[in-house]
Amino acid sequence: MTKTPPHLVTLVLLTALTVLTLNMFLPALPAMREVFGVSEAVMGRAISLYMLAAAVLQLVLGPLSDRFGRRPVILGLLGVYVVSSVMCLLADNITMFLIARTGQAVAVGGGILGSAVVRDLYNGRTAAAKLSLIASAMAVAPMLAPMLGGLLEAAFGWRSVFVTYALLGAGLLLWCLRDLGETHHGEGGQRIAFGALFQSRLFWTYVSVQAFGVGTFYIFLTGAPFVAADVFGLSPAQIGIALGSTTAGFMLGAGLSARLVQRLGPLRLILVGRVFPLVGLGAALIYYASGGGQVLPLFLGTVTVGIGNGLSLANANAGALSVRPDLAGSASGVNGAVSLSLGAALSWATTAVLSRSATPEALLLLMLAVVGVALCAALVAALWDREEQGFST
Repeated sequence: MTKTPPHLVTLVLLTALTVLTLNMFLPALPAMREVFGVSEAVMGRAISLYMLAAAVLQLVLGPLSDRFGRRPVILGLLGVYVVSSVMCLLADNITMFLIARTGQAVAVGGGILGSAVVRDLYNGRTAAAKLSLIASAMAVAPMLAPMLGGLLEAAFGWRSVFVTYALLGAGLLLWCLRDLGETHHGEGGQRIAFGALFQSRLFWTYVSVQAFGVGTFYIFLTGAPFVAADVFGLSPAQIGIALGSTTAGFMLGAGLSARLVQRLGPLRLILVGRVFPLVGLGAALIYYASGGGQVLPLFLGTVTVGIGNGLSLANANAGALSVRPDLAGSASGVNGAVSLSLGAALSWATTAVLSRSATPEALLLLMLAVVGVALCAALVAALWDREEQGFST
């Protein structure tokens, strides 16, 4: 069993754990704040510390998996995850909880190492197709996780969320013991070689495509609720539906990518995925600059961001991992860390801009600027890939 490649469902589950751990507990934050007797700002550290730890771990876990193999690193992080979840469950003060919650950030390894496993098993367009398929399946998790967390908290209290985390981690650990065979067969004494990636201009163009694509989504998630409430008067329930529409667009784009990448090639889909939101957001901006006052054009424009990301992100990820296949784990870690860090920075910038002027024009201009950078990176990637890598073929 340790030599048998994992089924695709195993990689989906590993990636799902990353998303569930990030946002399933969010509906329980108010109850946890009361139990621990802290302010909203202190309770918010459960999110900020988690994201900081996740960014650092992505830089560590990828190279470790290149050195020691995917299987032992994934099994080890799942063990740590179970222990951290139990510690969160048993925490009786905020300090213990935040330490344990930070330990849960090892879940991020499931996503980055899952991508590395795909690159170990498949090349070129096939790898891009598999990553798109995982992405389309995983797009459901951000919508369902907060709903599940809210139901658990309402029915059994906030600690039930962390019971669920512990059970999910333990179940996945047992599943991976059976199904997750080693896929990385490099030299046992391979040196952790970040330098080889840092020197590749092609790698950084693919990383930029993905990071700025994800960054556009972070801008939307941060800014759209303010604009929807302040300008258009939408209720929280209506805002939730509107935010989910972009995730639905991502599912559509990723599904199309999985079906079309073998025929059209990943670079064509990356370019289409970068142009599509430029057109959609541009049309929405023209509408509001001309005096339009309806809310629908805003979210029709932002849905194109979801579709464009679905078409391009998995393919850009496959391109980054293909630059140095022997360092796929390191590449996946760097790629994820850059995307997370840039997303956090753009979220902060969005808050700063919209606190002065929460208008649809300001939000759309921010998104258009970042989409434009992603398109430029995609054009450069297409040029350099044909010269250096041949991923497009």
